[in-house]
Amino acid sequence: MRVHHYLFISISAIALVAGGASAQTANETAAASSETAESGDAGDIIVTATKRTSRLQDVPFSINAQTQVDIQRSGATTLEDISRNVAGLTIQNLGPGQSQVSIRGVSAGQIVRDQPGVKEQVGVYLDESVISLSLFTPDLDLFDLNRIETLRGPQGTLFGSGSVGGTIRYITNQPNTREVDGLVEGDLNIIDGGQVGGSVKGAVNVPLIADKLAVRAVGYYTRYGGYIDAIKPTGIDEDVNSGERYGGRIALLFQPTEDIQITPRVIYQRIDTDGFNRQEVYNLYANPFTTTRPAVTFRERQQYLLLDEQFKDETFIADLTANIDFGGVALTSVSTYTDRDILVSRDASALTGSVSVDLGFPTAGILLPSNLRDTTKVESYTQELRLASTGEGPFQWVIGAFYADTDRLYDQRLPTPGYAAITDATLGAGTSAAVANGFPLDSPYNASLPYNLKQFAAFGEASYEFFDALTVTGGLRYYDFKERREFNSGGLFANGDNNTDRTKSDGFNPRVLVSYKVSDAVTLNAQAAKGFRLGGVNDPLNIPLCSGGANGVDALTYGNRPRYGDETLWNYEGGIKAQAGGITFNAAAFYADISDLQVTADAGSCSSRVVFNVPKAHSVGVEFELSASPAEGLDLGLSGSVLQAEFDSSVTTTSGVVIAGIRDGNRLPTVPEFQISANATYVVPVADERNLVFHASVQHIGSRFTQPSDQESNPRSFVSGLPFGGASGNNATVVDLKLPSYELVNLSIAYELESGYSVTGYVTNVFDENARLSFDRERGGRARLGFTTNQPRTFGVTVRKKF
Repeated sequence: MRVHHYLFISISAIALVAGGASAQTANETAAASSETAESGDAGDIIVTATKRTSRLQDVPFSINAQTQVDIQRSGATTLEDISRNVAGLTIQNLGPGQSQVSIRGVSAGQIVRDQPGVKEQVGVYLDESVISLSLFTPDLDLFDLNRIETLRGPQGTLFGSGSVGGTIRYITNQPNTREVDGLVEGDLNIIDGGQVGGSVKGAVNVPLIADKLAVRAVGYYTRYGGYIDAIKPTGIDEDVNSGERYGGRIALLFQPTEDIQITPRVIYQRIDTDGFNRQEVYNLYANPFTTTRPAVTFRERQQYLLLDEQFKDETFIADLTANIDFGGVALTSVSTYTDRDILVSRDASALTGSVSVDLGFPTAGILLPSNLRDTTKVESYTQELRLASTGEGPFQWVIGAFYADTDRLYDQRLPTPGYAAITDATLGAGTSAAVANGFPLDSPYNASLPYNLKQFAAFGEASYEFFDALTVTGGLRYYDFKERREFNSGGLFANGDNNTDRTKSDGFNPRVLVSYKVSDAVTLNAQAAKGFRLGGVNDPLNIPLCSGGANGVDALTYGNRPRYGDETLWNYEGGIKAQAGGITFNAAAFYADISDLQVTADAGSCSSRVVFNVPKAHSVGVEFELSASPAEGLDLGLSGSVLQAEFDSSVTTTSGVVIAGIRDGNRLPTVPEFQISANATYVVPVADERNLVFHASVQHIGSRFTQPSDQESNPRSFVSGLPFGGASGNNATVVDLKLPSYELVNLSIAYELESGYSVTGYVTNVFDENARLSFDRERGGRARLGFTTNQPRTFGVTVRKKF
C-alpha cells in the first residue's frame, strides 16, 4: 500500500507541474513560512489560518501564534508546555504521546488507549498536512519551527472533522533559495531527584541552484531524564520513565519560475520511553492493608511494578505541496502519506490479578506477571486541492476539495505466561482453549480491530470588504464520511466477538464572520460557526469482567449501546484586536452550544469504556492576550481565560439514576475554569553586540476533573472488595478526584552575541510543584489508583549558534 501512495503523490506532482496548480502565490507561501517575527511585535506575525497569508491582527477570529523566539525563551519542549502560555488551550497529560487537547473548554474527558474509534476534538496539522490521530496527539519536536498557530473555536469549514473545538498548526521553516542559513543547538539538564537529560539538534538551509532549487534538513536527538521510582519485589528501581526522541525532516523546494513552487518533504520521528509518569496511591500488590505481603504507603512519584513498561511511537510522513500562481487565481495541491506505529506496553499484573481474585484463583495465579500490549498501526493518505484568489480587490475567495483514506489496525494482547494452566486447573480442563477464539492460550484477553475510514469534503469561503472598513465572510463545507470496523476478541476475559459494523455520516458546516475596522489600530470581529465530530461504534462490554456477569448492574447500565452519533457545536463570539504604541491587546467572548457531546464513561468493573451522546452542553467564557513594551528592551506578556463549561442535560438509567456523572450542571472534564500566564523579557546591553536576556514566566492552571464521574461523591472511597495478601477487601482508599490548581515558575538568563552565539541557563518548575495532571484507574479502582504528574524542578544550560 505504501508504494501505491508514493506513486500517487509523484504522479500528482507531475500533473500539477504540467497543468499548473497553487492555492496562494508561491511568494506568499514562502513568506508565511519564513517570517519569524523576532521583533516580538505580534502585529508583524504572518499566519495562514484562513488558508491565505495575512497579519495575525487581520485574522477575523481568535488566534494565537507562538513564534520561534517565544518557544525558545519560554523553554517549551512540548505542546503541553506551549499550552500553559496560550489562553483557552488545555492539554490533559495521560502519559507520553497520549495527551489530549481541548480548546475553550470543549472537552469530552479522558479518551483512553483502547478506544480507537473515538475521533479527536481538536485538529492538528503540520504545515498543510493533517496529522491528527485520536488518543495519540503527535508529540512533535519543536525545533526549527517558525510558529505554532492555535485557532480557537470550530474550524469545520476549512479544516473539517476533528476541529470542533479548534485547530493547532505546527508551521515549520521552509527551504529558501536566497541564502545558506541554519541553527545548531545543544542542551544539558538535570532533574532534581532524577536523571540527567539533554539534546543535540541542527538545521541547515542550502540553495542548490540560485533562485531555483533549495534544500532544508533538520535533525534532532533528545534524551529524557527519568524521575519516577518503581517499587518491585526485588527492591526499588529509580527513574523508570526515562526515554528518548530522535528524528528529522528534509524538504526540497523546486521553483522553476517565480509563480511555481513544488515542495516534497519526508519526516521521520521515533519516541521510546521506559515507563510512564504515574504516581500511585493504591495497587492490589502494594497498599497499606496487606499483612501477608509488605504493607506499602506510596510516596510522591512512586509506583509499583512487576514488569517494566514501555511506550514507542514511530512516525513517517511524506508530503508534497505544489503551488502555481496564474495571476489573480492560484491552485494548491497537498498530498500526504502517513505511516505510524505505536506501542503502549503496560504492567497489567494488578488488573489481571484482580480478576483472578474474583475467579477464585490461587495466590500463584494472582501473582503472575501480565503484560497488556496495545498496538496501533495507521496508514493514511490525504489529498487536498483548492483554488484561491490572489488579487488585491475587495472580493476574495477560496474553494477546495479534500479526500482521506485511512486504515487503522488496533490490537490488544495480554500475554500472561502460565495463565492457561492455572485457568484449566481452577475452572476445568479445556477452559482456555474453549474461549480462545483463535488467539494465544496464555493471553486471557485479546482483541483485533481493523478500521477503514474514508472521507470526502468540498468547501468554500468568500469575503467582501465594504467601505474599506467592513468585511463580511461566509463559508460552507460539505462532508461525507464512511467507516468500516471489525471486532474480534478471545480469551477468558472476552466475549469471543466476531463483528463487522459500518457507519456513515454527511452534512454541512457553515460559518459567517464580520470584521469592522474602527480605526487603523482597532478592529472588532464577530463570528457564528458550526463544527462537528464524527460518531462511531462502541465496543462490546467485556462481560466476563463485569460484576454479576451479563445480568449485573454494570452490564445492564452500560450494555446495549452499540453506536454513538455525530457531535455538533455552534459557536458565537465577539472580539476586539487593538494595537498601538507598543501595546497589543486581543480579547474575545464566546458561547458554544454543544449537541450530542460524545462523553466516555468507564463501565464500572467491566474494564470497558462506553461513549454516550449527551443531548446538550455548553461552554461560555472570555479570553485575552496582552503584550507591551513599556521601556527599551523590556517586553511583557499576559494571557488568560475564564470559562464555564457544563452539561445542560443528564444521561440516566431507565430508573432515573445518573450515569457516570453526566448530570445537568456538572462541569465538562479536563478543563480549568481559570487559566492565566504572565511573562517578562528584559534585554540588557553589556558590550558592543552583546546582550544579557532575562526571562521569567509564571503559569496558573485551575482545578479540573479527569472524567465527569469524578465530581460525584468526591472525595471518594475506593473499596477494592478483593481479599488478597491479608487485606480484608473492605478497606477503603480515599482519594480527592478534583485535580487541584497549580502554578509553575520558570526562569532563564541568556548571554547573546550579535554573531549568532547564545548561552542560556535556566530553571524550570522553580518551586518543584508536583501537579496532578490526570487520574489513572484500573478496573474501576479495584486494581490500581494513581495520578499522572509533571516533571520536577530542572536545571539546564542551552548553547545555540545561528549561521
